Amino acid sequence: MARTIKIDNALQKRFSKKNKKNEPRDLEAFFLIVCEGKKTEPNYFKSFPRRFGKKVHNIELDGGGISTLKVVEKAIELRNKSKQKYDRVWAVFDRDSFRSTSFNSAILKAKANDIYCAWSNEAFELWYLFHFHNRITAMKREEYEKAIENAINAKLPRSSPRFEYVKNHPGMYDLLKKFGNQDLAIRWAKDLSNKMVGENFAQYNPQTQVFKLVEELNGKSEELNKEIEEKYQKGE
Repeated sequence: MARTIKIDNALQKRFSKKNKKNEPRDLEAFFLIVCEGKKTEPNYFKSFPRRFGKKVHNIELDGGGISTLKVVEKAIELRNKSKQKYDRVWAVFDRDSFRSTSFNSAILKAKANDIYCAWSNEAFELWYLFHFHNRITAMKREEYEKAIENAINAKLPRSSPRFEYVKNHPGMYDLLKKFGNQDLAIRWAKDLSNKMVGENFAQYNPQTQVFKLVEELNGKSEELNKEIEEKYQKGE
C-alpha cells in the first residue's frame, strides 16, 4: 500500500483574508503529488522551499512504488476522498520498461481527469542530468546515473571524496542547487518538450515534463499564481 508523507500537517483553512492581527495572510497553494517511486521523487520534491514572498505551498506527497497507470488512479482516488481542496494534483512517473500503450494511456487518463503529469522517458534522473547538460539523445537509466556522477565529480575538488549516485538519495535537491543550474534545466527541458507532436508520448526519448511541476513549486507559474490570487480575492 502506498505510504503518505505529509509536509506541514496544518492543512488549515484556506485564504482567510485577515489574521488575528488584522493583517493580510499568506496566499496558500495546496498540492497533492503522487509519485511512482517510494523515495527518489518524494525526497526531491519535499526539499523545495515552501515560501515565496506572500505565497506558501502546502504539499502532500504519496510515494507508492506502483506502475504508471496506478499512479494516476491513486492520484484520482486520493483527490476524490480528501476533504482538502487541492489547487494542483500531480502524478509523477517514468516510462522505464512499461509498454508504450500503457504509458500513453496513463497520460491521457490523467488529462481526462484533471490530473497534471510530470512524466519522464526514460527515467526521472533525466531531470537531474538537465542541471548539467542539454541531453537530446536517448539514454538508459544506468547511463543517466553515471552521467550525473561524472557531472558532480567534475565540480568537486580533486581532494574531495568522489560522489556516487544512489537512488533515494535524500540530498539530491541540495546537490543540484549547489553544483547544477536549475534555470538551465528548465529551459532545456522546455525546449525539448516543445518539439513533441501528437499523443504518442512514449516515442519521445529523452523527454521530461518535471520542469512544469518545478516551476509551480518555485512560485513561477503565472497560471497557478493567478488562480491563487483570484481565490484569495474571493475569500475562498
